[in-house]
Amino acid sequence: MSKKPQYDPEEIRYPDQKIVESSLVPEMEKSYIEYAMSVIVGRALPDVRDGLKPVHRRILYAMYEDNLTYDHAFRKCATAVGDVLGRYHPHGDASVYDALVRLAQDFSMRYMLVDGHGNFGSVDGDPPAAYRYTEARLARISEEMLRDIDKETVDWDPNFDETRQEPKVLPSRFPNLLVNGSSGIAVGMATNIPPHNMREVIGAVICVLDDPEADLSDLMQHIQGPDFPTKGIIMGCSGIRAAYATGRGRVLIRARHEFEEFGKDRTRIIITEIPYQVNKRQLIKNMADQVEDKRLEGISMIQDESDRNGMRIVIELKRDANPQVVLNRLFAQTQLQTSFAINMLALVEVNGKLQPKILSLRHILDEYIAHQESVIVRRTKYDLRKAQERAHLLEGLLIAQDNIDEVIKIIRTSYDNAKDNLMARFGLDDVQAQAICDMRLIALQGLNREKLENEYKELEEKIIWFQKVLADEGLVRQILKEELTAISEKYGDERVTEIQDVEDEIDIEDLIEEEQCVFTLTQAGYIKRTPVSEYTAQSKGGMGKKGITTREEDAVADVFTASTHDYILFFTDTGKVYRKKGYQIPVSGKTAKGSNIINILQVEQGERVQTMIHTRSIEDDGRFLFMVTRNGTVKRLPGSSLKNLRNNGIRALTMDEGDRLITVRETDGNQRILIATHDGMAVCFDENDVRPMGRQAVGVRGIRLREGDYVVGAARATPGKSVLSITEKGFGKRTPVEEYRITNRGGLGIKNYMITEKTGNVVGIKVVNGSEDLLLVTQSGILIRTAVENIRMAGRATQGVIVMRFKEEGDQVISLALADREETEETPLPEDAGIPAETPGQEE
Repeated sequence: MSKKPQYDPEEIRYPDQKIVESSLVPEMEKSYIEYAMSVIVGRALPDVRDGLKPVHRRILYAMYEDNLTYDHAFRKCATAVGDVLGRYHPHGDASVYDALVRLAQDFSMRYMLVDGHGNFGSVDGDPPAAYRYTEARLARISEEMLRDIDKETVDWDPNFDETRQEPKVLPSRFPNLLVNGSSGIAVGMATNIPPHNMREVIGAVICVLDDPEADLSDLMQHIQGPDFPTKGIIMGCSGIRAAYATGRGRVLIRARHEFEEFGKDRTRIIITEIPYQVNKRQLIKNMADQVEDKRLEGISMIQDESDRNGMRIVIELKRDANPQVVLNRLFAQTQLQTSFAINMLALVEVNGKLQPKILSLRHILDEYIAHQESVIVRRTKYDLRKAQERAHLLEGLLIAQDNIDEVIKIIRTSYDNAKDNLMARFGLDDVQAQAICDMRLIALQGLNREKLENEYKELEEKIIWFQKVLADEGLVRQILKEELTAISEKYGDERVTEIQDVEDEIDIEDLIEEEQCVFTLTQAGYIKRTPVSEYTAQSKGGMGKKGITTREEDAVADVFTASTHDYILFFTDTGKVYRKKGYQIPVSGKTAKGSNIINILQVEQGERVQTMIHTRSIEDDGRFLFMVTRNGTVKRLPGSSLKNLRNNGIRALTMDEGDRLITVRETDGNQRILIATHDGMAVCFDENDVRPMGRQAVGVRGIRLREGDYVVGAARATPGKSVLSITEKGFGKRTPVEEYRITNRGGLGIKNYMITEKTGNVVGIKVVNGSEDLLLVTQSGILIRTAVENIRMAGRATQGVIVMRFKEEGDQVISLALADREETEETPLPEDAGIPAETPGQEE
């Protein structure tokens, strides 16, 4: 029988409460996204700057607070776990202890951050002893992770109950993310970064400091590849290079073996090193099971003879067995050969917020260097402030020493205002006067005055040095180099994982089939590549097919075709340029919206990609990049200027305020340049009228614009070809290049298109030979493909013919691109196809 409630039901009705109705789906989406970001940022992924997840960072800092450093005695792990839980990490004790144990395992960490005493598990998969039995303290190398943390070198956050402050990131004076690696599974993403050799990684950092333009080949002169604590052999370099170039790759790891003769004509295989993260006990059991099931033949016995001197797995073979055949089958069927999938995903600080990003090797090094430069600058500012404060205090003490008799008299004759009297008499401030009042009588002897004077001189020299460091970025980088070199010499060791060359090894590019793709970029910054074969051609005047799914407020901004092995250069509205290989752009279906450009390029906040061009190579072969801005400014840049691009881009064009880059064209130094405007004007001139300029140059005037007009495109005016012009309302025409006479650069130009309300303004131009297909994209995402030769030839000052009709009222063409000819899909022609819209007008 249920009991009566012990409360008045009226007390919980809340008559004045306000109930807010919320749709289930948006509420669940919002809650799940918040949960996912909490797991991603606050639990599962490491920070690119110190290579630590929050739990590892909290363990190291809590042990540092408790003075559990390498020069102090061991303490029970229960102490460290309890302190971490009570101060910073409100989760289960098992998660904290497991994280602490991993930091102390020599088979998990290349350079252990915690010095463990007791049973911390084994490579056989044995679990560690309970934390009431084991002891730990920080390893000596952890001193470098936390050095200068008390000098305001990092930012701090309140802990979960706001009673303490915890560091957002550790100073990490060596690149821990690469040195010790990391692995973790978040929501919808995972990271798996292998450990590396300390000397090699620091060598690569110094390489970047010495040569900011260093590319992957330069870096791999220092970093050969991963260096696993369990040693082993990495087979080949293609997977390593792929991982370092793109952030993703796969390396093959083999156990180290040797053949040993025993008995009478008998051979045994001795395994002395196994691949990283392989459980030795499970490995042996798996081999034994396969021998028993007759899946592995030629093996008579397997035994583990490992001891404290090292690993030794003995595989005795039958008398008639071929040792090499047995070994090959072992590699193929057991974990004596495994693959390590590299996925270099880490948290990167963007505008004060952490974002997960897949990083190349150069990107990781750039982020680490930026962090270290910040640490050195903040440390120097702190030291400068402390030195200035101490020097100021010493100035007061020296004044007191010079006037000691009068000081003593003032103090003796004062009732309770000695400090005020000293301040009034000698012009001291409160800090100086208080220091004089606190001075001991022993300080009056001559030796103490000499010490004060020497200390003051030393402080003056330090202050000058600190100010010099803060004023010179080069000096900051030099200090960083010296400190990293010292750490490398102190903690660095020889590589333990061997990398063997594989005959006929293929590089990442050889693994990717070369094909023509359509690269599409939207105004909201979404990019994708789609194989050209997915688009079938239609006749002129067709309705098109859905080419991309965009958000309601989004629209396609640029589209072109290129090979997966081409370089794609991304020019932004701010005049910066970035570079990627075609295959590095994620492939998507023709109706997919693609990936956000910020996940591919390190664009700054508010920076937008305005134009993309593709090139097979970037060499010093006399080619130029001809840039045109919206306000009609042009610039000719040698292609070799962009040979070495950083992940965060470089400046290609300096523009006036309010201007932005419209297009870029590749030239050979002997081209005619045609520039077209929105209101139907055009100018054609020799590219040599514009001298080659450096990356920081502003450029010169290419065309003079009437009020309200702006540039919509530019192209190379090759003789024998025609200029294809397309308008917003789907009209277009082809005009022979020869009709565009050469004019002076910087003039108003000649008429290119007769603009009417029916045609709309010009969207863009292309120079064609008639053998191409035209791709048109509308504001609503509709894409049509039609043969260029179907578009009528007409004079400059004409309205052209209808090239595309629109399914949606108010839709309009926003961009165009060319593709190679494809077999045409039969589509009925509109009745007015090929008929001029209006009679030609008069040329200006």
